Amino acid sequence: MIAFFARRLLQATLVMLTVAFLGFLLFQYVGDPVNNMLGSDASDAERALLRKNLGLDQPIVVQFGKFVGNAVQGEFGLSLRQGRQVSALIKERFSATIELSLVASLLALLIGIPLGVYTAVKPKSGLSKAFLTVALAGVSLPTFLIGILLILVFSVWLGWLPSYGRGDTIAWGWWSSGLFSASGWQHLILPAITLALFPLTLIMRLVRAEMLEVLRTDYIKFSRARGLSRRQIYFTHGLKNTLIPVITISALQLGSIIAFSIITETVFQWPGLGLLFIQAVNFSDIPVMAAYLCFVGLVFVAINLISDALCRLVDPRLRIK
Repeated sequence: MIAFFARRLLQATLVMLTVAFLGFLLFQYVGDPVNNMLGSDASDAERALLRKNLGLDQPIVVQFGKFVGNAVQGEFGLSLRQGRQVSALIKERFSATIELSLVASLLALLIGIPLGVYTAVKPKSGLSKAFLTVALAGVSLPTFLIGILLILVFSVWLGWLPSYGRGDTIAWGWWSSGLFSASGWQHLILPAITLALFPLTLIMRLVRAEMLEVLRTDYIKFSRARGLSRRQIYFTHGLKNTLIPVITISALQLGSIIAFSIITETVFQWPGLGLLFIQAVNFSDIPVMAAYLCFVGLVFVAINLISDALCRLVDPRLRIK
């Protein structure tokens, strides 16, 4: 087990170094930070002085080493658009993205897995066919269109829920959350459903497909012959043996919820990291873009490590490898 995690940590380190290098390349080949900070009217002497102060006159290897060292400490320099530390901007918006992603992930798992089991156990029922139709629509429709339709129905036509913003938040130290206020929940419902719909339908269809395969196996037939209850057959023997691919795919989908909440945050003007990244792209704010790229890489690396550990806990056969 220790050797397994040592290999995974080494692989994760190599992945993060690759992601950091891609983020570092943004500083080298996407725009000129000196020109962005001084403007086109600056003299050559002023440009040379600023380039020296920023360390841009040093060799690439030295610059990359400093970039990695600063990134490990969570420092990515100053935002070119706002003139503030990127770490401070991320700290302000981190809680909003995590809050939205956490609720969306819980919706996807707590609804997607039971629906997948139900549609596999009763594939010919009318309710199962209705769920599969909704799932097909959820997979087919783009996220921004789903968000706009939800705003149209629940905000414009019915007037039940707000269409943008985060609502009232309560601060706990540096962490601020809208989960402890009624206004925060009202603002959270629509973006959370929008963000959760695609992974929810994907998880549901995956669980259904795996369950249908498992229910055809001999040990399920033998369990029925022994007189075990349906709950034992479906959940103890059936669902457990579908969890390996489900955990792997679900982990990737949950990582994508955090990493690619950009569209949802833009549609609902949710003040998270995705909206910050979109604003940075529009302004060519390279430090913010590099920080977001490293954040996305860290999210996927961490979730993959967790999913590998869960797979080994669920299936003892993987522990001998």
